[in-house]
Amino acid sequence: MTIVTNKLRLAALILLLVLLAGGSVAQTAQPQAGARGTNLDGLGLQVQDQQPVAPSQAPAAEKTISPAEAKQLMGSVDEILKFSSQETGLPIKEEVKRKLVKRDEVQAFVQKNMKEDKDAQRLERSEIVLKKFGLLPRDFDLKPFLVALLREQVAGYYDAKTKTVNLLNWVDMEQQRPVLAHELTHALQDQSFGLEKWMKAGLKDDDGKADPSPADIVTDEETSARQAIVEGQAMAVLIDYSLAPTGQSLLESPLIVEALKQGMFQGTDDTPTFKSAPIFIKETLTFSYRYGLDFTTALLKAGGKELAYAGAFKDPPKTTREIMEPETYLSHEVLEPMKMLDFDKDFKGYEAFDIGAIGEFDVDVLVEQYAGSDEAAALYPQWRGGYYFAGRPKKDKAAPLGLLYVSRWSSPEKAAEFAAVYAKSLAQRYQKARALGGDGKVAEDAPPVDSWRTLRGRHSWLTEKGVMVIEVRGDAVLISESLDDDTTKRAVEDFWPEAKSTSSK
Repeated sequence: MTIVTNKLRLAALILLLVLLAGGSVAQTAQPQAGARGTNLDGLGLQVQDQQPVAPSQAPAAEKTISPAEAKQLMGSVDEILKFSSQETGLPIKEEVKRKLVKRDEVQAFVQKNMKEDKDAQRLERSEIVLKKFGLLPRDFDLKPFLVALLREQVAGYYDAKTKTVNLLNWVDMEQQRPVLAHELTHALQDQSFGLEKWMKAGLKDDDGKADPSPADIVTDEETSARQAIVEGQAMAVLIDYSLAPTGQSLLESPLIVEALKQGMFQGTDDTPTFKSAPIFIKETLTFSYRYGLDFTTALLKAGGKELAYAGAFKDPPKTTREIMEPETYLSHEVLEPMKMLDFDKDFKGYEAFDIGAIGEFDVDVLVEQYAGSDEAAALYPQWRGGYYFAGRPKKDKAAPLGLLYVSRWSSPEKAAEFAAVYAKSLAQRYQKARALGGDGKVAEDAPPVDSWRTLRGRHSWLTEKGVMVIEVRGDAVLISESLDDDTTKRAVEDFWPEAKSTSSK
């Protein structure tokens, strides 16, 4: 599922709110409650897809910066680029092009991008999978919500395709300076490592289609981790630029950094659409900024600028676990690969709809959704691998989407805890879920799942969308939803070969 930043391509269509308002930190050197301005910058698979969006109808009497202010702002690009270069150690190899754009230019640019067929397909497919997991309400209409979200403020963006930093003529000049520090960091990253090529490293060739593939299980997590590097570094430079007048820095101001991260997640009165977003969307949109910033900070402390900036690009993390827990990256932790299912054989009666990773970040969001943030913080570090398959029966395309999700944990105890959390999601995701006994019939006297702290063995429920099965063996969990019995059995016996000999007795 790094449906989050990959399959969903939320970030290929949205750009996220991250800007300190008007240099407020630099002026006060005190923690701010949140970000008033917004810098919707890319969170997506492909840096060139990171397009900014502005309201479709600008106020009739909207104030724009004067020609003199525009000239001054354009002239500050080189000065701020030097600051970003000094902070990151990334050299300035060429002048960065700059452009002042109007609302209608930005709007037209984004509308054109959002009409691309492959993005529309990815968005539609991912919305269905997200609803299957319960991460979006069943009646939630994602695309209109994204359009509304995109109409909230934008403060500037770097376009890796044209090598241009774009400044907005309706945003106050002083508010755009911290934005420039952020966006010009992207320009330096691009000059040294080629952002488009670097973000695509390891990905299968994109032929314009959005066909699911088992290869996505690996690339999903790698892409999310790389995006966190790109944005985390830019956030670190933005904060240092804002604090520079006070003589402070990122490493010396943990309270300010924490306040900024909280403000990003909570939103403010200026971002009502973001504030109303489901937990999944909030977490997804802020992941690469919040956790990427923490990752960059950890590397700065461990090895200075060389490790934190160029070093992270040369030897990038491969999972969201490494981003969320930098010590696993610094210690070169190697997790045992998970057993991979034979998708063609196990799901021979199904047409693949989506395949992807469910990484540590995804687990964090799932558990937060159903058990709260405290339990999520305690459980997600115990993740050791996970992926899913979603498909529709070849003979009945109108049937509910079938889902199989497998995961591995640090211990059998933690696997049992996660299984119990997932079981509790039944009440929120289905109108009616009745426990089934070993004979396959409804068990009227089954205990309520809300009372469980752990879940071991095999359990099943009948829902309005078919049967849901949760099976726990050792440190692994297999979950099947809306799949036929034969398909679930094949997947179980493939994932746990010992299950085949047990069932044959």
